Amino acid sequence: SPISICFPPLWGLPVDHGPYIYLAQVSQTSRHVQWLGSLISLPIKELIVSTFTAWCNSHLRKAGTQIENIEEDFRNGLKLMLLLEVISGERLPKPDKGKMRFHKIANVNKALDFICSKGVKLVSIGAEEIVDGNVKMTLGMIWTIILRFAIQDISVEETSAKEGLLLWCQRKTAPYRNVNVQNFHISWKDGLALCALIHRHRPDLIDYSKLRKDDPIGNLNTAFEVAEKFLDIPKMLDAEDIVNTPKPDEKAIMTYVSCFYHAFAGAEQAETAANRICKVLAVNQENEKLMEEYEKLASELLEWIRRTIPWLENRVAEQTMRAMQQKLEDFRDYRRVHKPPRVQEKCQLEINFNTLQTKLRLSNRPAFMPSEGKMVSDIANAWKGLEQVEKGYEEWLLTEIRRLERLDHLAEKFKQKCAMHEAWTAGKEDLLSQKDYESASLMEIRALMRKHEAFESDLAAHQDRVEQIAAIAQELNELDYHDAATVNTRCQGICDQWDNLGTLTQKRRDALERVEKLWETIDQLYLEFAKRAAPFNNWMDGAMEDLQDMFIVHSIEEIQSLITAHDQFKATLPEADKERMATLGIHNEILKIAQTYGIKLSGINPYTNLTPQDISTKWDTVKHLVPLRDQMLQEEVARQQANERLRRQFAAQANIIGPWIQTKMEVQFLLDIAGSLEEQMNSLKQYEQNIINYKSNIDKLEGDHQLIQESLIFDNKHTNYTMEHIRVGWEQLLTTIARTINEVENQILTRDAKGISQEQLNEFRASFNHFDRKRNGMMDPDDFRACLISMGYDLGEVEFARIMTLVDPNNTGVVTFQAFIDFMTRETAETDTAEQVMASFKILASDKNYITVEELRRELPPEQAEYCISRMTRFVGPNSPTDALDYISFSSALYGESDL
Repeated sequence: SPISICFPPLWGLPVDHGPYIYLAQVSQTSRHVQWLGSLISLPIKELIVSTFTAWCNSHLRKAGTQIENIEEDFRNGLKLMLLLEVISGERLPKPDKGKMRFHKIANVNKALDFICSKGVKLVSIGAEEIVDGNVKMTLGMIWTIILRFAIQDISVEETSAKEGLLLWCQRKTAPYRNVNVQNFHISWKDGLALCALIHRHRPDLIDYSKLRKDDPIGNLNTAFEVAEKFLDIPKMLDAEDIVNTPKPDEKAIMTYVSCFYHAFAGAEQAETAANRICKVLAVNQENEKLMEEYEKLASELLEWIRRTIPWLENRVAEQTMRAMQQKLEDFRDYRRVHKPPRVQEKCQLEINFNTLQTKLRLSNRPAFMPSEGKMVSDIANAWKGLEQVEKGYEEWLLTEIRRLERLDHLAEKFKQKCAMHEAWTAGKEDLLSQKDYESASLMEIRALMRKHEAFESDLAAHQDRVEQIAAIAQELNELDYHDAATVNTRCQGICDQWDNLGTLTQKRRDALERVEKLWETIDQLYLEFAKRAAPFNNWMDGAMEDLQDMFIVHSIEEIQSLITAHDQFKATLPEADKERMATLGIHNEILKIAQTYGIKLSGINPYTNLTPQDISTKWDTVKHLVPLRDQMLQEEVARQQANERLRRQFAAQANIIGPWIQTKMEVQFLLDIAGSLEEQMNSLKQYEQNIINYKSNIDKLEGDHQLIQESLIFDNKHTNYTMEHIRVGWEQLLTTIARTINEVENQILTRDAKGISQEQLNEFRASFNHFDRKRNGMMDPDDFRACLISMGYDLGEVEFARIMTLVDPNNTGVVTFQAFIDFMTRETAETDTAEQVMASFKILASDKNYITVEELRRELPPEQAEYCISRMTRFVGPNSPTDALDYISFSSALYGESDL
């Protein structure tokens, strides 16, 4: 409010008259002014004149001038107008150039009008008294100026002017011994209060511990000299005058002390500005560190994915089962050892990115844009590609192992059949090439003919084995058997030999038929024996081959089928035994006839090499192989039953773990946690720990899964959950809870940075959850509008469209909880701005448009100073020093699109 001052109080009157007596309370005439002035003692008047003169000159020297005589030098009004321009920073009307009395009065009136425009009510101070050199009126006017421009604006805890200045002095000197500031007269006589003010702000200038209370003149002169030399405060007082006066003039002391307030208040303002700048720079430095960490972690993760994908894409099959099983073991190590840390890195990367964006948003910084190819979406796509290749790789491994298993089985079967066939064909070509019939007798020829017929029967019986050998060889080729060349060579040799045997057989038959007419008798019994023994012998060969045949099954049903076939075979043994007895009966009949008719037998059947002993031996072999086959089949039944137990064991756990993971994935729990954010964080971390504690069940299931794979079990009808389903669900569960914890952490950051209360956050969450109709952590635009209306927003279409651009900048059609929280706190929170940072730098730069390197290093801590120096551009302007830096563009860049 305006102040009413006419001129200094009645200096020298008794104390009970009060510190101020205004002219309006005494008289409205200059005659009474003269009477009042006569009461001023000479020493006090001189003190006031010298103090006011020094104060005026401390400002006029900024304009390159000064006054010598305060009652003379202001009479023309020119220096008075200049003084007002310097202390106010404003331009006054152009002064009159003339030297006549009316010119001087006009200039003084311009000065007095300017003072009145600043809210000062001047009572009975006229331009004529100033022009006439009335020292009392002149001093009163100067005191009015001091009060308005040096003291009135001082404010400490809602006090102002004199009270504010006194409170400031009391606070600054409170810690000092022998100092007790209660007023602006006797409290300052010993000089300790002035020295304490200086030491409080510049302890390097005065050693307060060496000052003595009994040396007031020394203390005062020390304060005057230090203030003039180092603080640019001119000496306005005289130490002897203050010490020798019972009550020093209050106005003189206030005038001088106000200079200290303005000197040190500027330093405090600079300190405040420096603190603001350091805070902003610290935020930027922390954000840059987070950006660098994100870039490094993203690069390492993408590089690992880049290296891993070619390994998973390499589908070159190994040639042996051992090598392929080693590949499968390497893949298991990848899933158990190498991939889990990368899953955690990927989750941590998303958390770091969200935290960084929240910090940037809270500090009013532009959003972080990672390097090209390192966005969270890029990493997610790369990870998706890795998992697709990974899934295909595991399927390929199992398929290849199954193929190699089949190949090994077929190769062994091929070798067995080839060995049996080659053993049978050994010497057959030489036998068919003999010309023994040329010198044989009739009986011998007849025997050779029958023998050859038996061989043809035997040859036809072996046709099926040759076809089987060719079929197995073809399948081995189709399955890309690694030693197919050897198989093909052996198979081709057998086929070529078989064709040659057919040719030789036909040639020998033709030869024997040509001489057949020469033979009349044939021993029917030998022939019948040969005819019956040969197929029975072939049947036994086939039976022994089947009983020793290798098999591969993957289920109880398959092995049960083999057991059924074996039981059917055993059911044919009685009939086979009858055939054996009948065949041996023919031989016994031959012996009986020979014994009856006295025929001397040579002991050799001319029609076959088979003997009764051969048939009996092979029959014994068949009977021996039957129980061995029974044992082999029962062992396989046990193995398949063990496999079935493994399937059921895995399914029992998977059918528990799978639904458990699906239940834990429900977001409803995460949305309805009550309490403070810290309590929510504790609940979520406990929830996370409970999930982590469940990991032992996953590990046990992994062990069961490994046993199943080692047992070459490829299907499980008892569960719909595969190990891959469990792994993916587990990883998604860990990622979801980690992201939710990160969301609460970001809410804590938002609450602390925005200065909003826990109750406000709870209200925001309650409103959001109420309008989250689908309970999926998001609101559609209609629900969001309803939510805002429920909270008191009066929304038109244009305003709602503007808000939607803020909460859904990518036009996804939904509003997330984080976006909702940001909107509710953005417009009410206090955040630092580029303009605030510029204003702080301007204070440090003493109102210049640039700041020097020296000023930065003087005003800021070393780390922040060097940060600014390295990033600020050079200021280009007239008369600017070489180390001038542009703080304006630097401040703008902190909050805009830049590389800072």
